[in-house]
Amino acid sequence: MIHHLSKTNSIFSCFLAELRDIEIQKDRMRFRRNLERISEIMAYEISKKLEYETADIQTPLGIAPTPILKEQPVIATILRAGLGMHIGFLNYFDKAQSAFVSAYRKHTTAEDFEIYVEYMAAPSIDKKVLIINDPMLATGKSMVLSYKALLKQGMPKKLFIASAIASPEALEYLKKHLPDTTEYFIGAIDIELTAQSYIVPGLGDAGDLAFGEKL
Repeated sequence: MIHHLSKTNSIFSCFLAELRDIEIQKDRMRFRRNLERISEIMAYEISKKLEYETADIQTPLGIAPTPILKEQPVIATILRAGLGMHIGFLNYFDKAQSAFVSAYRKHTTAEDFEIYVEYMAAPSIDKKVLIINDPMLATGKSMVLSYKALLKQGMPKKLFIASAIASPEALEYLKKHLPDTTEYFIGAIDIELTAQSYIVPGLGDAGDLAFGEKL
């Protein structure tokens, strides 16, 4: 199931608009904060899909039966661009464990590239809820390889994918290579993917905009 968050008018679209705005992007701190804010909204939406149990909460005046999460998810981030989103998810799932995967493109020509996964740090994800975030889903290959790398730590019982912007090609690729029960929380779906696999209109290189250009 694909949840296209900007299809419904909400404050989410305002944060996404600032992420895209070439002038606002000049403020690196603002860009990171906007990644964080859209992730907080995604975390809230995903929280509606999780399992709850009722706990009796002692107040100063009595007992309040309240639904609380049965378990915290594992928040997984694809380095380095996903770090901005990671904080947003942790702001809401504040007791969650974290996982990190390094996946990057290595170009062989201007248009062709391979994806490499070089580093992973993760807790057990066996029979847990797993949320993987990456700001941009261009081809979907980095996400699939990252998911496969995380499977070394067990088989999750439920998978959520969160991304600011995705291409239709990436979503089709993910649906073919990820579990059928996977749910996708996507800020916007941009229809053009260039020959170099850049999303248009997109927002540029999220990692560079958040943390500075790399050599």
